[in-house]
This record gives sequence, structure tokens and C-alpha cells, in this order.
Amino acid sequence: MVVGVLRIVLSLRGNDSLKGKRSVVKSVLERTRNKFHVSAAEVEDMDAHQRAVLAFCCVANDKKHVDRVLATVADFVEGASEAPISDRRTELITVDADDMTSSWELDGQG
Repeated sequence: MVVGVLRIVLSLRGNDSLKGKRSVVKSVLERTRNKFHVSAAEVEDMDAHQRAVLAFCCVANDKKHVDRVLATVADFVEGASEAPISDRRTELITVDADDMTSSWELDGQG
């Protein structure tokens, strides 16, 4: 299993209120979730007016697929908002089923 996380920082220059920020963030998150069926959330700097840090997550069994989906999400976010992307990072994590089984047993889930 492959878990991919995309972290995007949007620059909201000229924005002077949290209400304005939330409008942009809410629109980007909802549109991205609906179009790509990924998990999405604002994850940092909730009280900063001119910066939004968003994270998107995709889980699949193929590393290339996860990477491709997250790259497409990044391109979409860049075009879906008037806020430019000031930073973008992707991390792919491969999770071995055997490791998960032992972890779940330790957590009392197995």
C-alpha cells in the first residue's frame, strides 16, 4: 500500500481577513475533494491571513498512480485559485502489510 501526502502553501497576498481566507480555502478544498476523491484539509497557520497550508492525501496500491494523482491535484490547485503556490512538497510512504498487522496487534486492533 502506498500513502501519498501533498502539502501546498498558498500565498494570499492582499487578503486582510480570516473570512476572505476561509472563502478561498473552503472553495479549493471542496472542489479538489469532489474532483479527485482525495482527503483534504487546512493543516497549519489557521490564523494567518495571508498564508494557507493545505494537505491532500491519496492511498492506493501503486506508487506511480499516487504520484500522478497528487501531481494532478497540485496543478488543479494552482489553476483553481488566484492564490499562487509558494511551496509544494510530496511524500510517498510505502506501508508493508506485515508491518501493519503487527502494529494493529500492538494497538489492540488485531
